[in-house]
Amino acid sequence: MTSTRVGLLQICLAGVLWGTGGVVVTVLHERDGLTAMTVSAWRMLVAAVALIGFAVVIRRWSAVVRTARAHPLLVALTGLGTAAYQALYFLSVLTVGVSVSTVVALGIAPLLATAWEHGRARSRPARRQLLVITAGLAGLVLISTLAHEGRGAPLDRPVLGLLLALVAGVVYAATTLVGRHLATRVDPVALTTGATATGAAVLVPFLVTAVSASDPVGPSGAGSAALLLYLGVATMALAYGLLYLGLRTTPGSSATIATLLEPVAAAVLAVAVLGERLPWPAWAGGALILVAVALTPSSREPSAHPLT
Repeated sequence: MTSTRVGLLQICLAGVLWGTGGVVVTVLHERDGLTAMTVSAWRMLVAAVALIGFAVVIRRWSAVVRTARAHPLLVALTGLGTAAYQALYFLSVLTVGVSVSTVVALGIAPLLATAWEHGRARSRPARRQLLVITAGLAGLVLISTLAHEGRGAPLDRPVLGLLLALVAGVVYAATTLVGRHLATRVDPVALTTGATATGAAVLVPFLVTAVSASDPVGPSGAGSAALLLYLGVATMALAYGLLYLGLRTTPGSSATIATLLEPVAAAVLAVAVLGERLPWPAWAGGALILVAVALTPSSREPSAHPLT
């Protein structure tokens, strides 16, 4: 039981790190004119370089190679899914705003992951799991909608943004389930490194495209460079390492609930750093998410009833 709760805590920490990413992406867009795809490419590239270096230093590079050879398709799918999700989500944030993007992308994932797991097991969720999902989604709506109330999207294309958020949520749920399947079989450092390198290979061509189109590509100063470094190392390499480490003992449906801490962290960061004021329903939403995470069943706790 202890290992399963530790796994859930690791995924919670990943969600907190992801919660800091949206603010950084918005700052980079407003300060340097970097597009969502450009930032996503830099984020994956920095993370891939950091992880490869880390794997070499701790002598896990052979494990990376073995994992890629033993599970090439699953590693590729995990990397492609990770790259696609973050690009779709960041594009959605810039076209429809943070609140809608967060509610749709993160809200649909627990529903899809839970439906998939119980569909495969031919079971139905227990009352506790339904309560957790309901509390988590209610809290997500409250904190995301009210915390970002009145903020417009830089590109202001709501229909496109909504579709992008929906696809992002589907990709996120699918990638979490694939990652869960692979994380229980291979070394988490090897999985994170292989998946991130794959994602970087997919997104780096967007940097070339930006250069050919004479669009802003790099940071304008040391501050922006530090933000890109933070995005890659903290919100990508470290966060996804924690995710795959936690998925070794945590089911995908529970993981998607735990990562609802992302908007909570984003809201707290906005208050602490940007001096924003949140209405009390937003704080109530954050509290609901915390309760949902605390009550999230671990893999060894009963969370399903057989279909009769």
